[in-house]
Amino acid sequence: MILPLLVFLAGYTLSALTITIGYHRSLAHNAVKLHPILHRFVVVFGNWITGLDPKGWSVMHRRHHAFSDTDKDPHSPVNVGISGILLEQLRSYEATLRGLARNDPEYTRYTEGLDFELNWLNRHRLWWLPYLVHPTCGVLLALAVDPWIGLAWAMGILSHPIQGGMVNAFGHSIGGRNFDIADESTNNSLVAVLIAGEGYQNNHHAWPDSAKFSYLPREVDWGFGVCRLLESVGLVTINSAGLIPESSQAASHTVG
Repeated sequence: MILPLLVFLAGYTLSALTITIGYHRSLAHNAVKLHPILHRFVVVFGNWITGLDPKGWSVMHRRHHAFSDTDKDPHSPVNVGISGILLEQLRSYEATLRGLARNDPEYTRYTEGLDFELNWLNRHRLWWLPYLVHPTCGVLLALAVDPWIGLAWAMGILSHPIQGGMVNAFGHSIGGRNFDIADESTNNSLVAVLIAGEGYQNNHHAWPDSAKFSYLPREVDWGFGVCRLLESVGLVTINSAGLIPESSQAASHTVG
């Protein structure tokens, strides 16, 4: 079962890193600047990898910061509870795509720096293709190699709704808080370990321009570690001016 596990982790990690580095830290917040080739790859192929439009995702995320945990937040457990997050984030994502398609100012006001169109898939109403392609690849792998490998690939690469749901639900309800800010964001260490540091939502909401989500020494943001690795080979440039300052003291308290 080692090989299926590795295949699952490959798909899972590819999906997670496309979102956390390509969409989140780069497109949504400009905390890292992608090399033009990598930027082009994320804009063109990110939707094929994750099933999510890079412009639509970034605009929805910017609106999440603008209205965090208020009644206008696109996905907050304060409004819909933890169990309602998956459906709420889907509805908000679809509303965002519709708003951008009709140039609704409520959505286009959050497109600064996103100088590209909605992905070809969404412009041609073919949003469903990635959700057909990946399971098809899984079936082919199952027939040609091993059923467990095919299942592992499909589950790993299509894990983005669960990843996002965990961050949006538990990162705003359960965990510690290093910073006393107006919203309900928390630092959920388990989610952070599972999803490239994304569980440190309180840190992130306090310092949204930082490419590094961890703050205390015990907090591990492996997504930022990948950013450092990519920077070492010239594929990204980290905005050092926006980084969260280092801390050596445990200042958090737990909620939830």
